[in-house]
Amino acid sequence: MDMIGDMDLNGYFNELAENFGDKTAIIFENGDENPISLSYKELNSNINKAANLLISKGIKQGDFVALHLKNGIDFVLGFFAACKIGAIAVPINANFLRNDAEFIIKKTNPKLLITKQEFSHIYDDLRPNDMQILLGLSNQIDDCCEILNTPKIDNLKPAQIIFTSGTSSFPKGVVITHYNLIFAGHYSSWQIGLNGDDRYLTAMPLWHIDAQCTAMMPTFSRGATFVLAYRYSASKFWSWILKHKITITECIPKMMRTLMLQKIAAGEKDHSLREMLFYLNINEADLQKFLDRFNLKSVLTSYGMSETIVGLITDRPYERRKFPSIGRVGFCYEAKIVDKCGSELLPFENGEIWIKGERGKSIFDGYFNDENATSKAFSDDGWLKTGDIGYTDESGYFYFVDRNINLIKVSGENVSSIEVENYISSCEKILEVAVVGVEDECCGEIVKACVVLKSGEILREDELIRYCKKGLAKFKVPSIVQFYDKLPKTSTGKVRKNLLKG
Repeated sequence: MDMIGDMDLNGYFNELAENFGDKTAIIFENGDENPISLSYKELNSNINKAANLLISKGIKQGDFVALHLKNGIDFVLGFFAACKIGAIAVPINANFLRNDAEFIIKKTNPKLLITKQEFSHIYDDLRPNDMQILLGLSNQIDDCCEILNTPKIDNLKPAQIIFTSGTSSFPKGVVITHYNLIFAGHYSSWQIGLNGDDRYLTAMPLWHIDAQCTAMMPTFSRGATFVLAYRYSASKFWSWILKHKITITECIPKMMRTLMLQKIAAGEKDHSLREMLFYLNINEADLQKFLDRFNLKSVLTSYGMSETIVGLITDRPYERRKFPSIGRVGFCYEAKIVDKCGSELLPFENGEIWIKGERGKSIFDGYFNDENATSKAFSDDGWLKTGDIGYTDESGYFYFVDRNINLIKVSGENVSSIEVENYISSCEKILEVAVVGVEDECCGEIVKACVVLKSGEILREDELIRYCKKGLAKFKVPSIVQFYDKLPKTSTGKVRKNLLKG
């Protein structure tokens, strides 16, 4: 038997309630003066009540339950209530409008939707097979029984279908099992060195794999306290860190840049943070400014995606960190850099990142109702092809170069959009930038920089091009500069580059 054994999420939460009882499990920072909190015992009791409510609505094992909710207690209760009875949760991005939501609803055909009044209009005429709708959850469970009697569930069965952000195509449904979620708790708590005294704050959305598997599940796995923000707020985020004595949090570049724009507050360096997880890319100069201002020694970088469940390449506990390296391989995984034929490359040679884990356990089980996409994602000998370009150094540290689809081919030369973005973002007038390739008859592609300036700043196209010529090879210098008020993004902060190529 392995470390998870046959544990399902029902047994898992029953065990958490028994082990940690009255200890605070979750605090929901809702923007009010009085955040909502639940102990481990109360959390499990409320999940059981919600599960019994679902049963009363006719939901049974194998049925789909969609959740169109913002971050909040209702999301946590609805998600795990569905899992406890063997139903399959289908999170829907709370920012989605009708067309996006319709795609997921038609793909999964849920028996029940849990949402709020503000989203209900989306579903006025979108109710396949008389899909039931619950408006809210915690407001409907007071009279429900807190004892849940349900058969044991095979933990290799799906717990949820999480749809990828789809920056370049229609999203695919990533099948995540009970085992996946429980494993994520153990793995990510090891990765962070998490213990029962920690308090982990996230403002990332719960409909995304990161908030679930890098924040919520590891926090619960150690009996620590999970502090969930209703959304990211640049003006409030650091005050939450101080108010709740947060020891662990996570950040993306947009958060760092907007925090740096806030007025310096008295006592902002006097925090309890010991670890900040960091994803995506930022230039070293901007990172160091952030660390200096907020009195942090370093960030913990890692690399993963919905399909890998967790950050399988990561800064490992108590080992040397080499930013901008994304770290080394974590336990239960293998990773390598390969050429177009799948042959492993030497250190410092760019190639595609391939990873290997156990399907349904340490990596996803496959794409929902899409055997063709699942087959294409794997090599004949079981390696997951990530589509990302990277390299290793002589010590086995991995470095992320770019998404394969984001490499720009200029007159036969490969240009990393991330490299150009990092250089341009070092300009003091620029808030953020995205770099894309645009088709060109002469060069094949040329480089386009999509720029958002800081408030009150003025910068001309020719000035930025001159700035780039000082530090970039000629073929990497943007031929086009376009200024934007804001860049189009997914809910997790990824720029939708496919919308910028025009």
